[in-house]
Amino acid sequence: SSTGIVQHHGLQSIAMIPPADSLLKYDNPVLVSRNTEKKSPKARPLKVAPQQPVMTGPVPPPPKPKNLSADTNKQQTEEILNAILPPREWMETNQLWVQQVSSTPCTRMDVVHLQEQLDIKLQQRQARETGICPVRRELYSQCFDELIRQVTINCAERGLLLLRVRDEIRMTIAAYQTLYESSVAFGMRKALQAEQGKSDMETRIANLEKEKRDLERQVNEQKAKCEAIEKRETERRQVEEKKHTEEIQFLKRTNQQLKAQLEGIIAPKK
Repeated sequence: SSTGIVQHHGLQSIAMIPPADSLLKYDNPVLVSRNTEKKSPKARPLKVAPQQPVMTGPVPPPPKPKNLSADTNKQQTEEILNAILPPREWMETNQLWVQQVSSTPCTRMDVVHLQEQLDIKLQQRQARETGICPVRRELYSQCFDELIRQVTINCAERGLLLLRVRDEIRMTIAAYQTLYESSVAFGMRKALQAEQGKSDMETRIANLEKEKRDLERQVNEQKAKCEAIEKRETERRQVEEKKHTEEIQFLKRTNQQLKAQLEGIIAPKK
């Protein structure tokens, strides 16, 4: 950026504490001037850092074309690194600090040290060995970024291919995470609906049981009334039958007496 003036503070840059420790290797922080109010987030001093090694001047001397080619390759590599792994930025005491990824080639010892640091950080941050663990995922992501940095320095094409692999992995994980969150939300919603339905069903069951008890009580009352009516009607029928029987007996006796009297009246006339 044209508004940012890069200032190298040797001891101050070394003493500067990065915002977060990372397995990805960074250069020393660079202080950008305080005129950062109008700087957009994309206006990072990506092309300022490659201009830092200006020992040979903006235009290399003609007798050294090899150095020019080396500087050009280095600048291209740094630009690719900055595009793949953007620099970190943070504010401290109203000053903007920028820290770019390192463009220094790695050695075998660097890879061994990276593996040791990964194991140490996994143990220090108590990352889970199995299952879903954001800490383990973050550390392995940093380690993969560091491997991409190391590979990109040696072969930019291979680094860009690894970038595609990294982005595909992140996209797949993000898709699974979205699916997981939606399934969890769906499960919670169904659980709440089931819980609410369970409460409604329990209320309905209680009401039906109460209604059943009321109906059973009414049935018992009707049965008792029916039995009382049957008993009363049975007694009344027995009384009526007895009265009817006595009346018949009375009429039979009366008929016999009248018949005897009639025979007695008719008999002398003969």
